[in-house]
Amino acid sequence: MTATVQHLVPPLGEPRPQPELAVTESTLPSGLRLVVVPRPGVPLVELRLRVPFAARSARTAAQHSARTTVLSGAVLLGTAAHDATEIAQLLQAHGGELSVSADPDRLLFSTTLLAEGLAPVLGVLAEVLTSAAYPSDPVAAERARVAERIAIARSQPAVIARTALAARRFGNHPYAEQLPSPELVGAVRSSALRKLHRERVLPAGSTLVLVGDLDPAAAADAVGTALAGWTGEGTAVTAPPAPLLPPGPLEVVDRPGAVQSNLRLAGPAPTRTDPDLAAVRLANMVYGGYFSSRLVENIRERRGYSYSPRSSVDHLAAASSFLVEADVATEVTGPALLEAWYELARMALTPVTEEELDGARRYVLGSMALATATHAGLASTLSALVGAGLPPGWLAEHQRALEAVTVEEVQAAARRYLQPAGLTAVVVGDAERVTDGLGALGPVEVTAAPVAEEQR
Repeated sequence: MTATVQHLVPPLGEPRPQPELAVTESTLPSGLRLVVVPRPGVPLVELRLRVPFAARSARTAAQHSARTTVLSGAVLLGTAAHDATEIAQLLQAHGGELSVSADPDRLLFSTTLLAEGLAPVLGVLAEVLTSAAYPSDPVAAERARVAERIAIARSQPAVIARTALAARRFGNHPYAEQLPSPELVGAVRSSALRKLHRERVLPAGSTLVLVGDLDPAAAADAVGTALAGWTGEGTAVTAPPAPLLPPGPLEVVDRPGAVQSNLRLAGPAPTRTDPDLAAVRLANMVYGGYFSSRLVENIRERRGYSYSPRSSVDHLAAASSFLVEADVATEVTGPALLEAWYELARMALTPVTEEELDGARRYVLGSMALATATHAGLASTLSALVGAGLPPGWLAEHQRALEAVTVEEVQAAARRYLQPAGLTAVVVGDAERVTDGLGALGPVEVTAAPVAEEQR
């Protein structure tokens, strides 16, 4: 960038404070937690229903993952009163289109709707929650679609890398199960889905977030009336505590003939309630969390090893992780990993500059503001936070924590969480071409790629 162009770029403004939210919280007799945030101005409401849906143990994780993956698509295929088309029409009459997604921790029911349609949309949601039918023929079609999608996904190197990394990180824990096999998906039957829904789609432990142009008291009455019939014994299931496993040697997952290597590093990170989180988030940004980071400047801009190296701090209910990702040409696999480790070590050994810290802080605070500026962004953020047991005021508290972080605290956090020896490392690539170079960096363990990948 020339000096002239730099002169034309306006300076970053001061971060805006996180607005205090007018939150109304209540708990229904069923145990469902309701969070209502009025935001007048736009006549829309965002709805997020989060149902904890983790596997109970590693032993059942694969089968649970297969059933959950099919259930998230099949739950809207019909109820005792309406088929899938009729459900969609009922929702669309009020501007809604219900979607259901799943991850290792939860099922999430989401929709945007016109404010005046809250009661009827809640009625449709209640119908899905209490009388989803899982009709055999539509379930069979959904099962085949999911199995095909998973078979394709499991052949992708990024998915292979993610799966290998999770297995190393979590060992005998449900989080080690990333994607079910197509065979397990193909064995899922409607009767199993009805049983899983009955036993696990429970109000106790679940959270419903409503954000938009609504009156809190009226919204609470509408929810109480519509969902009064959604009951069930027990509490929605959360994941068991994740183990802390030693990193072990670098694992190379062999993909003969691969022209690219997928580098992945991961280690424990502080949870959302840990006082270290703010400092680690800023350390992550300086290291590889955005385009102006050290990792990007090194292996993308200066050396040309990777187009989009990045790092992040990710949260699951039972574990938080610091992650590093880079996809590089096979011939520079060893040098790229060395530079990634070098930048990690430099974070721990030398303080970041005030300029680096200020840039990272402004980026994080700006991203938080953008993420919660819309009804949809705020609803999704609150659903994740409240579902993790945090109060809605956590957003403002975390902003204040970020503003107070010092250079010394960033270095201390980097020394504890970002040091290379504490990270699990996985490389997916052509073992014959990359192992010798990686072996110069430390012990290497070579494993075979999944059978489906080898037979592509």
